[in-house]
Amino acid sequence: MLKGYMVPQSPEGKSAATPAPPWHYASYCIAVEYWTDPAAISALLPPGVEPDSEAKGRAFFWFLDWQFTASDDELTDPARYQYREAFLLVEARLDGKPVNLCPYIFVDNDAALARGWIQGYPKKLGSIFQTRSFAAPNPAAAPIVKGSRFGASVSAHGERMATARIQLEEPVADPTKVFNRPTVIRRYFPQLTAGLRDKPAVNQLTLSKMDDLTFTQVWSGSAELTIPEVAGEDMHRIAPLRVGKGYRFSMAYSVTDLPILRDYLA
Repeated sequence: MLKGYMVPQSPEGKSAATPAPPWHYASYCIAVEYWTDPAAISALLPPGVEPDSEAKGRAFFWFLDWQFTASDDELTDPARYQYREAFLLVEARLDGKPVNLCPYIFVDNDAALARGWIQGYPKKLGSIFQTRSFAAPNPAAAPIVKGSRFGASVSAHGERMATARIQLEEPVADPTKVFNRPTVIRRYFPQLTAGLRDKPAVNQLTLSKMDDLTFTQVWSGSAELTIPEVAGEDMHRIAPLRVGKGYRFSMAYSVTDLPILRDYLA
């Protein structure tokens, strides 16, 4: 009997692209708040998700340096399960309630790519970097103090997709006042069968359910963000018209479930 939570399945199940849940994540994050054309956000929304007129085109660009584990000591295999990621969250509404939607996301690890597709995150391969912070004092240490500067970038297919820089100014007393919207994503798998290519096998709106979500060492400050036009990509259509604050922090959560909010095939 073949085993494995995901393909490739094998007699022992060790070759699967990602282990079975529960999944646990810890990360250092940089996030930049900005505003873009509300019409460009509206054009990205799946059925049932509506524009948020109060948000006025507000979005966040995130960069993350992740440590992952499931239930088999995966955190001691960093070559396989440590990874970096960059994604966009745009503000919208579902059933009148404020939500985030993730239209674009890049990752540098195949296990993370697999977990993202299972959940509905539209992950593509990319190269992501951010300034690291170290405890030993040094001009390169980037301590978490006022005045420290951090940078981050994401590239794909040899093209720079986005660049961010922030300068820390003050701690954030209550991060839930900043990061307080649930994230919805579209789980979509097409068919290759002739005559069925416009009828996806899976087409769902899902909730990115995060158990025990925790934020620590949250600082805010000034920020810069650029999203240039790149051939073969659409992300520049929601490039910044105005940039707000930048944030640097640590975050952790677990994933044990995937609520289905809409099944478009039902």
